[in-house]
Amino acid sequence: YAFDGDNMKVKYLMKEHEDDLTQAINAFFKEHPNIKMKDMFSTAACIYEETQIYCFSALLVYEE
Repeated sequence: YAFDGDNMKVKYLMKEHEDDLTQAINAFFKEHPNIKMKDMFSTAACIYEETQIYCFSALLVYEE
């Protein structure tokens, strides 16, 4: 790919449960079987006042 990333794409996924995020990532891979993964970053976030909130996300950097 070009140095400036002309062929690079990103996909952001966010779910409340880690299993849902796993399913979303696997579904994305199934829909795009020919992608070349470059990087993947995921996070989980937590507390708001007295409530524990989970937010699992993934940023997929790839080229088709």
